[in-house]
Amino acid sequence: MLHLGLIAALVLLQFILPAYHHGNLARIMVLSVFAMGYNIMFGYAGLLSLGHAMFFTAGMYGMGLSVRLWDIPVGPAFVIGIFAAAALSLVVGLLALRTIGVAFMIVTLMFSQAVFLTILYFNPITRGDEGFVIAQQVRQIAGLDLSNPTTRYFAALILFAICLLAVLWLVRSRAGRVLIAIRENEERARLLGYDTWAHKLAAVVMSGTMAGAAGAAYGVLFGSVGASFAEVPFSILPLLYVLLGGPGTVIGPFVGTLFMFYLRDLSSSLTDAHMLVAGVVLILLTLFARRGIMGIVRERWLKWLP
Repeated sequence: MLHLGLIAALVLLQFILPAYHHGNLARIMVLSVFAMGYNIMFGYAGLLSLGHAMFFTAGMYGMGLSVRLWDIPVGPAFVIGIFAAAALSLVVGLLALRTIGVAFMIVTLMFSQAVFLTILYFNPITRGDEGFVIAQQVRQIAGLDLSNPTTRYFAALILFAICLLAVLWLVRSRAGRVLIAIRENEERARLLGYDTWAHKLAAVVMSGTMAGAAGAAYGVLFGSVGASFAEVPFSILPLLYVLLGGPGTVIGPFVGTLFMFYLRDLSSSLTDAHMLVAGVVLILLTLFARRGIMGIVRERWLKWLP
């Protein structure tokens, strides 16, 4: 009921928010899906990645290049973007999971940089740092104009709702419980007979696929595709969102994304060093609220919160 209530509240906000915040919330919902994907790996499976932007970018470029080079409609192109991210996450998972701990983090960072440099190398096709725009007239599905603010908002909300409920189902499933057991004590989970490597690989693929869906949706809904989304700072964002909202909580990524988005938005109007402000807030949170906002809520008041 809590998660359905959040979805219902987001539906209601469509009709009452002013234009500026209406557009921001659509963007926040898409970025929340990116953070939800990261939370599957980090919050539930305990795998710290510094290269998640590569999955987001794979979805974005899989969709964008399909539209730009082959004139594929954005509906099928969106699906192609998801499959591109799923394929990349499978390859990365098969290779990166040969390592553990800090080495896994470094390997994911290296893969992400490789994807970024590949985009720059094939500049004639990808347009590199300059990127390219998805024309407004092709951003349509079933006759619905996705560049229209209302349609864009509901499209972002549908994606957000599907991913939110999917993560909730995963957490409550047997596989989700195994992921949590691996996070807490992988050796004990292995001794109990679980194939921990297979479960971690599944977590990487699910995480990357969801991040790719967010990337493809971002390109479709906001019409921009570029290499800047593959840079290291963009890989740090979902980590910040999850840490702020609460790792290992279903609703935490949305809360963290909302908090960080408006923290950066408000601080950037006061100073160019808005990431310094975000860094200070993160340090304070690490010192005094290590479980994140929703983690603290679960610890103190809502013990049942998934």
